[in-house]
Amino acid sequence: MRTLVFVFVLVLHGALLHGQNTLQLKGGQNSPKESIAVVSWMEGHWKGTVFGGEIEEIWSPIAGKSMMFVFRLLVDDKVNFYELGHIREVNGKLIFELKHFNQELHAWEEKEEVQQFKHIKTEENRVYFDGFTFEKVGSHEINIYGLINNDDGSSSETVFNYKRQ
Repeated sequence: MRTLVFVFVLVLHGALLHGQNTLQLKGGQNSPKESIAVVSWMEGHWKGTVFGGEIEEIWSPIAGKSMMFVFRLLVDDKVNFYELGHIREVNGKLIFELKHFNQELHAWEEKEEVQQFKHIKTEENRVYFDGFTFEKVGSHEINIYGLINNDDGSSSETVFNYKRQ
């Protein structure tokens, strides 16, 4: 009986872990040393659908130890919002940073505020940041998993599936 309960707990634990693609930093946890080269596969023009509309991201080649990107969401053929950001290497560690803008390019965040997500770890086809995971599915497909804040104060994981254009 104990063996059966133990196997059930292992299966349940594995199912829960498999459903969660994002990680969060634990108190006092530091980012590991990592080169910007681990995200070079993000370079390119990507499109997908989420939030009831079309999403688009364009990632630049690596330069100056950073990769910049622009993002937009179109709903009913109208811009809903934009993001501008980058992944950069600072003192041998990676950080993912972004800022949101509405369709008139008015920033959502305060003038000096930037959303920052520290690097947690890198695996063969995934790079984990605090609340975001970049996954290389193949040479023409990527997923970005993000913890998105809900109106009730909770957060839920959203998958942004992109195909190379």
